[in-house]
Amino acid sequence: MTIRVATYNLHGLRDSVPALTRVIGAARADVLCVQEAPRFGRWRARRRALAAAVGLTVATPGRVGGVAVLTGRRARVLHAESHRLRAFLGLERRGLAVAVVQAEGARLAVGSLHLDLNDPARVHHAAEAVALMERVAAAYGAAIVLAGDLNEQAHQPAWRYLAGRLADCYAVAPKGDGPTFPAAGPSVRIDGVFAAREARVVSCGGVDAPIADLAGASDHLPVVAELRVGH
Repeated sequence: MTIRVATYNLHGLRDSVPALTRVIGAARADVLCVQEAPRFGRWRARRRALAAAVGLTVATPGRVGGVAVLTGRRARVLHAESHRLRAFLGLERRGLAVAVVQAEGARLAVGSLHLDLNDPARVHHAAEAVALMERVAAAYGAAIVLAGDLNEQAHQPAWRYLAGRLADCYAVAPKGDGPTFPAAGPSVRIDGVFAAREARVVSCGGVDAPIADLAGASDHLPVVAELRVGH
């Protein structure tokens, strides 16, 4: 079966929320990994309202690191958890949100990650996230999908580490131009979806939405990977 997994940095809902909801709707994601989700001041209600507006449900608990996984009707949530990643003095606390989902018999362990601007922290957290994902995936017999805002490009260490353990979906089956930041004039690819090699990557790229909406919704562009899992 084919499942659509997307990642999107929401920029804290500081931009046009109507444009954001239209872009998320256009992504047609079965599972959506978000970064910079609301985490202060009615954060639960704001997350639920955004999810409901686009026909999704917030699957993961907690607010650490501003990461979360949202799911659509085709993806039944079997398990969800959130983790605080190692603290680095003077840096923002980072987290990993994980949801194990089942869709038409296929199981995925999907993680949302937002790496730091600090180089050593990014590398450490990437490895820490993979170890956590491997543990959850093994417990549920699921294929790993890890997605998020990496704050670095494909030639840099954390990205290279992830691409060595998982498939960089855009590199495998690119669709569209690729750059994801800044949204108003994208020049670098710093957001990505990585999948276990048993998942066949059908396509990976941007969302077919009006340029005005993409530029007005967030400072990042979303990435959507279409994966074929199982028979």
